[in-house]
Amino acid sequence: MLFGKYFNKFYLKYWWLFIIGIAALVAVNYAQLEIPEIIGDIVDGLKGREVGGIVNYISKDEIRHLTLQILFVAFIVFVGRFIWRICIFGNGIKIEADIRNDMFSHMLKLSQEKFSKNKTGAIMALYTNDLTMIRQCYGSGTIMTVDAITLGVLAFYKMIKLDLTLALVSLVPLLIVLVISHFVGKRIRRKVLINLKAYSDLSDFVQEDYMGISVVKAFVKEKLKTKLFRKYNKNNMDTCLDFTKDNIFVNVLISAILTTVTALIILYGGWYIYQSQHGMVINFTTGDLTAFNAYFGSLVWPIMAIGQLINMRSQGQASAKRILDLLSEEVEINDNEANSEAVIDGNISINHLNFTYPNTNNLVLNDVSFDIKKGEIVGIIGATGSGKTTLVDLLVRMYNVDKGTIMFGDYDIMNIPLDTLRQSIAYVNQESFLFKDTIAGNICFSLPEVNKELAKKYAIVSDVDKDIEDFNDGYDTIVGERGVTVSGGQKQRISIARAFLKEAPILIMDDSLSAVDIITEEAILNRVRELRKGKTTILIAHRISTLKTLDKIIVLDNGRVDGIGNHESLLQTNEIYQREVHLQELEKEEGEE
Repeated sequence: MLFGKYFNKFYLKYWWLFIIGIAALVAVNYAQLEIPEIIGDIVDGLKGREVGGIVNYISKDEIRHLTLQILFVAFIVFVGRFIWRICIFGNGIKIEADIRNDMFSHMLKLSQEKFSKNKTGAIMALYTNDLTMIRQCYGSGTIMTVDAITLGVLAFYKMIKLDLTLALVSLVPLLIVLVISHFVGKRIRRKVLINLKAYSDLSDFVQEDYMGISVVKAFVKEKLKTKLFRKYNKNNMDTCLDFTKDNIFVNVLISAILTTVTALIILYGGWYIYQSQHGMVINFTTGDLTAFNAYFGSLVWPIMAIGQLINMRSQGQASAKRILDLLSEEVEINDNEANSEAVIDGNISINHLNFTYPNTNNLVLNDVSFDIKKGEIVGIIGATGSGKTTLVDLLVRMYNVDKGTIMFGDYDIMNIPLDTLRQSIAYVNQESFLFKDTIAGNICFSLPEVNKELAKKYAIVSDVDKDIEDFNDGYDTIVGERGVTVSGGQKQRISIARAFLKEAPILIMDDSLSAVDIITEEAILNRVRELRKGKTTILIAHRISTLKTLDKIIVLDNGRVDGIGNHESLLQTNEIYQREVHLQELEKEEGEE
């Protein structure tokens, strides 16, 4: 069982199922302890009991009656076990699902920084190994706890009624197990944490390499990756074996102790029977020894359960710590100061914006200022690392900024609800991402359900309709993970169609036309002008052909605004823009030659 502020709430949420399950488990434990007494009576009856010098044997009616009692107890045990397994194991599954929901919901609120620190493979290990361990603690852990208390106490009580001395001898292994488990439990907990870390590293390695399998093959690095995988896999195996050895040691030691005690019970019980048969004070029959041994057999599981429970709790606490570490990650991007009346109309004002990525000292954006009016189509150009993508990431508030530095109309970005902000912006990322879904599903991602007519309309706008129609299943074609089954240009244009369909007041396209030819690019830009009249559009691009017809171009250089104007004015005033135009003209001439 697990306890703590976060985990306790699930006991309260499903308390009635826990109560029913525990009640059924206690009833089963009580009922099954009736069987040893009945069997003891049968053994003594078959052997015969001497009363007043006359030996009385059990009758057929008595055997029939005792057999019916056993069948009745068996029926209660059958029904009770069905109930407690459904309730308690079912609770474990429900709680696992609830925690998984909490983890996923919390992760969606975390900033980009958190995902850069926590690798995908390590996070997936939390959703698999760690949650499975938590489920077992709520399910099997609850059963072991109840069994250790109720079955252990009831069995020991019945053993005392038969003979106090033998019962006390049987108590010895319980004390030994508790001492051993206390010390070994701490050791196991440390080793489990090491193993979970090794498993996370293995998961992360596998996921990363599968995603980059084409690069691995292109550079003929299969042997190297296989060698590295074996290293990670061996580390995972070694750390798993390490704590498994301790588990096995505890279980084998407990079994050896219990076997020894069983031998002692038979030895002392046999001596008691001998004394009883020779007229000594002790009254201990063969049936009593049979019942006592059966009670001790019932006590074995609670004793074993204590050892397993401590081991399970050690592993569960290790997993719980890792999950709580994730759930305790601070949600830095929040709506704590949001103004519910905020409206985004397309006007944007950047005022002396400075930005440094968390845990770094490099100033990525330095005193950036400019205005974008509603309805303008604005281009942003600059060398790699000049801060273009960072700037548009800040517009959708992937990171927090200082108040007053980014304004949407009269509203500060830090006071605009995140839903309002992001619903008002359609963003085509630099790395176009497609989900493993149909093409229509990817295009209609912003809608509650797929609308093929709208998907086709905006696929035409982004000039990808003909490509889609060439697929065997058309718009019902399932794209592979991250869109690997479509080309780079098709992926970009599907992403553009998805953004167009949103019809947001602001559209941001981060180098989203780099994988298409100039003719396709021009066709898409013409449709942008038609469809987005009165709406703001921001294009990050490297091609001058993409930028020269736009309303305004912002030139970035090392995080600073080096120039603002249209194509003609920048050609006259801005050296960086002039140099870029000149270089692209030379490239064009060389290509024509």
